[in-house]
Amino acid sequence: MATTATHRVDWKLIWAQRGFRYFFLAMFVSLFGSGMNFAGVSWYILAATHSTVKVSGQVIVMTLPGLFVPFLGGVLIDRIDRRYLGVLLDLVRAFFVLATAYIAWRGQLQLWHLYAMTLITGIGSAMYWATVNALVQEVIPSSQFTGANAAVLVGVQSGMLIAGAFVGFLYNTAGIAGILFIDGLTYFVSAFCLYRLRRGYVSPRESQKYPREYNEATEATAEALETGENPEVAEAGLSLAVYADMKEGFAYLRQQPLVRALGITHSIMMAGVVSANVVLVALANDILHSGPRGLGFLEAGWATGAIIGGLIASQLPQAMRMPLYVAACAGLAAGHMATPFVAFLVGAVMMQILFGFCRALGGVVAQSSLMSIVPRHFMGRTQSAMSTLTTVVQRFMSIALGWVAQGAGLIAGYSLLALLYTGATVSSIRARQLLPYASVTSIL
Repeated sequence: MATTATHRVDWKLIWAQRGFRYFFLAMFVSLFGSGMNFAGVSWYILAATHSTVKVSGQVIVMTLPGLFVPFLGGVLIDRIDRRYLGVLLDLVRAFFVLATAYIAWRGQLQLWHLYAMTLITGIGSAMYWATVNALVQEVIPSSQFTGANAAVLVGVQSGMLIAGAFVGFLYNTAGIAGILFIDGLTYFVSAFCLYRLRRGYVSPRESQKYPREYNEATEATAEALETGENPEVAEAGLSLAVYADMKEGFAYLRQQPLVRALGITHSIMMAGVVSANVVLVALANDILHSGPRGLGFLEAGWATGAIIGGLIASQLPQAMRMPLYVAACAGLAAGHMATPFVAFLVGAVMMQILFGFCRALGGVVAQSSLMSIVPRHFMGRTQSAMSTLTTVVQRFMSIALGWVAQGAGLIAGYSLLALLYTGATVSSIRARQLLPYASVTSIL
């Protein structure tokens, strides 16, 4: 298992990287738009249908592509320039979001339009986040992975913080059309920042002439592609190469129990964050009676906690990170059990701050550990495998939360979330056990 030595987080070194500055801005802008979209669409669906099941439908549609896109996406991420791939995904999503905004502006918006837009943006997102997470390895020194992940998380959550508050105060005046229009524009800004990140074409497998080491299949494929002859050979060779890449990725994960444990914990935490939106809008509407403005405060509280947690996680002593990683998962489990009993807005916002803090601390520890352990040419497939698992859990939880919250109440819904985070706690304990004490400082 590859490890790296312990290094102090050097913020000057991180921000001195021109590419990372553009990357940070792209993440900030992208999540500002996505945060507005997610919160605004969720509130629109709840207000129009008064059904948590319909809200869960949005999450289900959004996560559906994650069941199949990452299998091919992981191979593409480890084969082609990740910068160009990110730009393309931004531009495609911008087009469809702006088209939906136009339909809403014309007063012809229907529920299926929102579901269709969410499905398309979900296809892009299923590949986008694995792409940008892998891209961090290419724009920052390996000694600064912890600080870089903390900075990215701060950028992401800063965007969501502003977006959450923005939606709460803007929804009643701009409506869903205005919110979608702003989201569509942010994709263009994000694409520009990614394009400016560096120059030239950079292959994740730059040390190899072709995407894989020489063998008869890839050599025949290369010759067919270069000469334009034997298209059947080229097609068959590419299929074999893609299959070989997927098989190689699965073999790597089978051999790395620590990577699996970290990935499972991180996937559960990510799934919990997204699926919790099903009950969060109901909490703001049915228990807090605070409307879209209250939802904005809740979203902003979560992002505030995440920013604080990301900054603190980057400065923690190495020996404390894994114990606090476990504690963060346990805090999420206990906090979600208590949330529906906090029936006033200030208290609910404080709970969201705690959740954001725990999620950020866990995310920084997990991602920096994975980037230190996983070789660069496996990172796309590793991130995509995590994305697939996240999607499976999200779909199950979104369906379950929608029906449970509507049929048995919010207390039952939040209890189900607490159970999910209990599973993450068990997995995080397993990850800590797989790290001998003497190896903690060499990996994190």
